Amino acid sequence: MKHVLITGGAGFIGSNLTEYFLSKAYKVTCLDNFATGHRHNIQPFLANPNYTLIEGDIRDLAVCHRAVEGVDYILHQAALGSVPRSINDPITSNEVNVSGFLNMLVAARDAKVKRFVYAASSSTYGDSENLPKVENIIGKPLSPYAITKYVNELYADIFSKTYGLSSIGLRYFNVFGRRQDPNGAYAAVIPLFVKQFMNHESPKINGTGDYSRDFTYIDNVIQMNERAMLTENEEATNTVYNTAVGDRTTLNDLVKYLREYLSEFDAEIATIEAIHGPNRVGDIPHSLASIDKAKTLLGYQPTHTIDKGLKEAVKWYWNNLK
Repeated sequence: MKHVLITGGAGFIGSNLTEYFLSKAYKVTCLDNFATGHRHNIQPFLANPNYTLIEGDIRDLAVCHRAVEGVDYILHQAALGSVPRSINDPITSNEVNVSGFLNMLVAARDAKVKRFVYAASSSTYGDSENLPKVENIIGKPLSPYAITKYVNELYADIFSKTYGLSSIGLRYFNVFGRRQDPNGAYAAVIPLFVKQFMNHESPKINGTGDYSRDFTYIDNVIQMNERAMLTENEEATNTVYNTAVGDRTTLNDLVKYLREYLSEFDAEIATIEAIHGPNRVGDIPHSLASIDKAKTLLGYQPTHTIDKGLKEAVKWYWNNLK
């Protein structure tokens, strides 16, 4: 039985990866310190004999070494996300996202794992105005968070060249879907807007709403992790891939979609208008990925466009947020 370690396994993406790989009869170990992950995300897995939870912090090298014992693959999702969080507290973001990442690389190297797949970020494109974003053209980072995620790519590259560790980085573009947390100061835009609509509150858009993003449904992200983890194409490894749909949606359009889909459950939501505030510091205006590299080298085919993904996500939130 193949054994996968998922760091940040109690978080939004990590718990979805856990659910998927348990369903495919993998042995799954989760490493999480519950700083941003939740126990309710992993509750369904605790009775599964193939599931192991290690409560610990990637900033502790001994914990990382313990977590990788007997592991074939690592899906490294543990990080402190959020641009604003990194602006408010750059030191902790760096400790987790850089020092913690380096600990995991060292542990992976020492355990001789087959593949180290890690969450990279579209924030690495920084101030590059190139659209669509292609992997080999990046700009200067616009936030401490963006710096940390770029450093991840640099370290992974050095570990592959110096120690022969096989790694793949996935530059996530605005991932959304079931189990994404709508609460807290750093909640992502989609669950936050859903929660506000459900509470009959006006969602607040930063700026005019013309900024656009390549919103990526969780099922597409699961597919990319699996393909990256299992590929035997040597040309496809030790590099980074955009993990997205290759389509962009403005925040104004996003609000329209959410209003329409949620009003199927509650007709009053159709009358709620958004309000506008100032632009957020460190935000890029537009984000759109080229996914040609992932299609060519990994055989990636996204299953969910924004509308299909939002419909599924809204239904999940309606049933689980109330």
